[in-house]
Amino acid sequence: MDALFAYIDANAEDFVARVMDYVRHPSISAHDIGIREVAGILKAHLEGLGFAAELVETPGHPFVLGRYEVDPVKPTVLLYGHYDVQPPDPLEEWVSPPFEPTLRDGRIWARGIGDNKGQHFAQLLAIETHLNVHGTLPCNVIFLLEGEEEIGSPQIADFVRTHADRLQADLVVTSDGPLHESGKPVITFGVRGVASFDLIARGASRDVHSGNYGGVVPNPIWTLVQLLATMKDPEGNITVEGITEPVIPATNKEREAIARLPDDEAAVRRDLKLDDLDGPVERPYWDRLMFHPTLTINGFHGGYGGPGSKTVLPNQAIAKCDVRLVEPLTPDHVFERIEVHVARHAPGVEMVRHNGMLPSKTPLDSPYAAPIIRAIRAARGEEPLLYPTVGGSLPDYVFTKILGKPAFVVPYANADEANHAPNENLEVVRFIDGIKTGAALLAELGAMARPEG
Repeated sequence: MDALFAYIDANAEDFVARVMDYVRHPSISAHDIGIREVAGILKAHLEGLGFAAELVETPGHPFVLGRYEVDPVKPTVLLYGHYDVQPPDPLEEWVSPPFEPTLRDGRIWARGIGDNKGQHFAQLLAIETHLNVHGTLPCNVIFLLEGEEEIGSPQIADFVRTHADRLQADLVVTSDGPLHESGKPVITFGVRGVASFDLIARGASRDVHSGNYGGVVPNPIWTLVQLLATMKDPEGNITVEGITEPVIPATNKEREAIARLPDDEAAVRRDLKLDDLDGPVERPYWDRLMFHPTLTINGFHGGYGGPGSKTVLPNQAIAKCDVRLVEPLTPDHVFERIEVHVARHAPGVEMVRHNGMLPSKTPLDSPYAAPIIRAIRAARGEEPLLYPTVGGSLPDYVFTKILGKPAFVVPYANADEANHAPNENLEVVRFIDGIKTGAALLAELGAMARPEG
């Protein structure tokens, strides 16, 4: 391990220059800008490292798939990431142009440097480090990069089902997202899923005068307000019948893990200027984010919202909502229960299903957790925080539910990376630590025997 870390330190300046050159190339999936070019860059990079690499076409953007075989007896790790980025707007809020990477205050500033191009590039440099120091890799590696993560990964489930035989690995590791606010390293074992939908209430054929027709013509805004009030009580409990019944309670190991996590509640209150958290009030902070579904009104639209007043009775109102899912909830289960609830309480309201993503969870006692912990300890000199799951949603379910493999998220980016926002950034020290963590992970996996079964 010392030789690997010494090589990374000796080449740190070159590594920083190279990742800056990489993120200089836009790859905006929402606008189909630069996607093919960046996919080609990655394919060439993998081939240069000795991988068998190809672009695998889909109805959308291509996947970049590479494989490096060392020994079938050794473990195989699938490293997943995405080469697409968010649009950089609003451009006027960037201190330096989003696709002209800049070094400033010990950070690299550019769109995609944290999410996710800088993080998967660190994985590529970890592989390169092993090849240059030892001439080979300590384990087998599959590298999978997609070009549509920032638009919801619409192709990934079909891709994984179609190419499951080519994706057979012992574990999956994604380096994406931030470290803890304190800078401590993190291992995430699961993610919540999501189900998004609209509720649409309609009244008259057009907006009408609230005096001439008030008290006669139904108001679709009131229809939605009253419907939504039946879906969650004042204490914060979801009251849609049957929606939470399948939820599996947290295990003892998961509760032990969150008991060791920092108490972030006070910091979150200060940062967001909150006097109180959402209910139920008796539910602890980490429980809320990891072990329970949520029902959120993302937006409410209807009537007049401009300056002054307009005495109008609107003809339509829309509530945009999502439910975050925990095991074993599915989008279909949630949609079906909400449709039944809407039909009972507001039969004239239309529910429109949108995208859904399954939750994912890997047991904390997975045999592959220990080598990941050892790798972080070797690279960072400290113990990682173990998150049984996190509140957001990633397509990890394609690995745990379709491939049936354990999946872990090991982030490298600083907590204030500003991904999806102007002035996205990655601390140089985090980038170098990420390369070391990736190199240590491969070494630890190569040193272990594959678990039976």
